[in-house]
Amino acid sequence: QVPLVDTGGGLVEAGGSLRLSCSTSGRIYSSAVMAWFRQAPGKEREFVAAIRWGVGRTLYADSVKGRFTVSKGSVDTAYLHMNNLKPEDTAVYTCARGTDLASAPSLYRTWGQGTQVTVSS
Repeated sequence: QVPLVDTGGGLVEAGGSLRLSCSTSGRIYSSAVMAWFRQAPGKEREFVAAIRWGVGRTLYADSVKGRFTVSKGSVDTAYLHMNNLKPEDTAVYTCARGTDLASAPSLYRTWGQGTQVTVSS
């Protein structure tokens, strides 16, 4: 599997915005699902959002609906636009690739290295 590289994390004040990128050295095929998960210290990995590449169908966790948007960029890059960030959004965000538009981490076979997002109050 071609590895994923996720970038774009950083430190932002509450109410601010960040855009995460997930890139692969090969193209993202229409059957693929690109997703983001996050994990805060001492907590379980949590599903954030996903997009089926070909048709653009999306899935979001309730906690981020209306604030986060997952989108397609170029043929090899997906984005997670995060607006109105809250301190509870602080976590390591990791992109993943699978074939099912679902929230279970076990369904995703390829993972990025993660990028830290810190939201200050």
